[in-house]
Formats: sequence, C-alpha cells, structure tokens
Amino acid sequence: MRPVQKIPGAKGAGDLSIALIGPEERRRKAVADALAEYQTSQKRDPKGLGREVRPSGTSLPAGDGRQALTVGIQIWEFPAYPDGIDDLPRMLQQQFDVVIVDLDSNPEYALEIVESICSSSNAAVMVYSEQADLHLAVRFMRAGAREFLTLPLAHDDIAGALARVSIRQPASRLDQKATGSLFVFLGAKGGCGVTTIASNFALALAQESGQNTLLIDFGLPLGDAAINLGMATEYSTANALQDFSRLDANFLSGLLAKHSSGLNVLAAPSEFNQIQTSKEAVDKLLGVARANFDYVVVDFGSRLDLKDSDLFADSAMLYLITQVGVSELRNANRLISHFFVNRGRDLQIVLNRYIPHSLGLDDKHISKALTRPAQWTIPDDYATARRTRNTANPIVLEDSPISRAITKMARTACGLPAEAPGKKRFKIFS
Repeated sequence: MRPVQKIPGAKGAGDLSIALIGPEERRRKAVADALAEYQTSQKRDPKGLGREVRPSGTSLPAGDGRQALTVGIQIWEFPAYPDGIDDLPRMLQQQFDVVIVDLDSNPEYALEIVESICSSSNAAVMVYSEQADLHLAVRFMRAGAREFLTLPLAHDDIAGALARVSIRQPASRLDQKATGSLFVFLGAKGGCGVTTIASNFALALAQESGQNTLLIDFGLPLGDAAINLGMATEYSTANALQDFSRLDANFLSGLLAKHSSGLNVLAAPSEFNQIQTSKEAVDKLLGVARANFDYVVVDFGSRLDLKDSDLFADSAMLYLITQVGVSELRNANRLISHFFVNRGRDLQIVLNRYIPHSLGLDDKHISKALTRPAQWTIPDDYATARRTRNTANPIVLEDSPISRAITKMARTACGLPAEAPGKKRFKIFS
C-alpha cells in the first residue's frame, strides 16, 4: 500500500475530510475529478455544503498520491487497499469524515473494508462501481455503506451524496480531534543509541508530516534528548510527573521547549532529580499529550518498569533498538519473549550501527536470535554520529546514510511513502 502525502493547509470547522481508496487509477481519478469539480463549483457559488476558505496549500492533480486541497472538503487518495484488515485502523488513523471505496477491484475484500470501517468509526462510507448492480448495492448498504455511486459520476450525483452526508454528520464529529499516535523507543541494552534514534526520528516526523509533534524524554533521572537536539530547557518531565494532578493542555504547554524545526520537546531534568514515577502520572501525561499533539514520541531508554502503563498499550507503536552483538541480541530475545511475544506489527525491531555479516551473522541468524525479522537497519556511520553529537546538530538535518534510514522510518510511521518523491531537500535551521 502506498499511502498519501499530507500537505498542511487550513481546514475550516465545517470542512469534510475524505479518504478515497481505489487500487485502479482510472476509476479513482474519475471520482477525484468529480470531487474537484464539485469543489470548484462551490468556490464559485459557496452555498450548501461547500464553504469558501483560503487554502494555504496548492491544489494538486488527483491520482498523484498527494492530498488535493480545495475548498470545503479535503481529499486524501489511497492507491491501494490495506494489506490486511488489521492494517485499516492505521491507514485511516486520521479519522476521516467520509471514506469512499472502490468495490470493483475486489468486491469481497471491499465488503470487509466497509464492514470494518462502519463497525469501528463514525465515518460515512460510500462505495463506487462501474456496474449498476442492484444486488451488489444492497449487500454494501447492509454492510453499512450510505451511498452507492455508479461511474461515470454526474455533478448532481456527488453533490447530492455529500449533501446527505453533511446533514447526517453529527455536529460534534466535525470538531472532534483524533487521539495522537504514540511511538515508544526502548533499548535492549544501555548504549544502543535509543536517544539518538528517538530524537532524530521525532524531528524527522515533525518535518516530513507537517503535524504537531512532541518528544518526551523519560530518561529519568538523567536523559540527553535535548542535548542531542542542541537545546537548553528550563522545565522537564519531572515537573510534569510530580504535579500530574494539575496536568492539562495549558500546564503541559508551559513545560515544553520548541526546537527551531517546530518539534516540541519535554526534556529530561538537567540536574539529578530522583523522583518516583507512578503509572497514574505517566498515563495522565500521555493522555494530555496525545489529546493535543498529532504525534507523541517517547525516549524510554533501556528501562524495564511501567510495563502496565499506557506506554505499552496496544495503541502504541514500539521500536526496540538493539545491535548485532551477543549481549544485545540476547537481551532483545529475552525482552521479546517475556514482554512482547504477543505483539505483532506494532513492535518494530531496529538494528542500530548495523554492519552486514558482522560477527559472522547473516540476516537469517539475526532473525532466529530475535524470534522475528528486524524491520529497520541503521547503518554504522561513526564519523557522522560523532560529528553531529559533538556539534549538537541533529543527524537528520544533513544528508547521510543514518539520516536517510531514520527519515524512512519517520515517513513510514506517518503514512507517507518511505522515499520522498523527487530529490530530497534537507532543511537547515539556524
């Protein structure tokens, strides 16, 4: 599945966000063009559903894997079905108002997709087909689809469908903010590079997605995520956890430092500050953070406590950082077998400072030692790592094998293609 790229833009409180899922480009483009045509007509005469707003991005041709930002609605194109039904919530984690599904590519699988969306979200589901098949329409309506669109689409078809969805849409749904995604980085052993990867991942995530991103350093009593980013901070995670009964959006905002890239950081204490970390305090902090940020990244170091907290909830994506060494692989094996044996794709294994066939171990031996294959490898680039650490300049702000690997991780995490289209441009901040 090749996910869409998000282009940040203004979204009015009454705008509809639409996910368009269609493996066959010609049909998907026909629907996208009909939506775009509808938008254009609403801009000329903004009555009814469409409300004229000034977009901060540029409209793009439908079908190129980017968001077409117009007026009144926002369209996101997904040029493939999810690989499996279990992947659907992650694919649609933005919580769209409307999901439009192509049923001709695989009617039976499309039916599963419609049933899954209707049973787990408030999104209005539409389906489209080139066949005016009454029997098929009835099946999909029973599965929960609200509209059965037959191609080619006339202007009145799409206008009527969107108008009916807008009328049925609960008022609170349009203003509802989705819970932010949580990414937790954990090391199999101290010194595996968790902080370097987590902090640069968070920065790349903020840059690539254009969304509000928060990095929390749980390296208590001492952590150095802020130092890795070249930042000096006044407040820390300790302040949030000690006074967690006061935690709300305003209190948390006052504790944060902001990197010049736009990344928000809740740093570890700059001084030795031994505090007792409770599950209640951690859960409260994560709850407030996820309610106010699109992405929350946690540097958890190599700690083994708080396994019952929301840090390790099913909704969190865990990244287990290890290296190809006897001790590291043994520790990773024990962690996976004891704590994460039942986690599937929401446990990602990262081999840091990776050199192929080091210690005479190939990928098959490493996978056997870990009980599963590693999803990511960060190459061994000592010169770059040392230079950026000494200059406090984040790795992902310059082109290198390490930065390219971490940026791929971040892009994949936020639903973008692993490789950015065209030549990669790295942003350098003062």
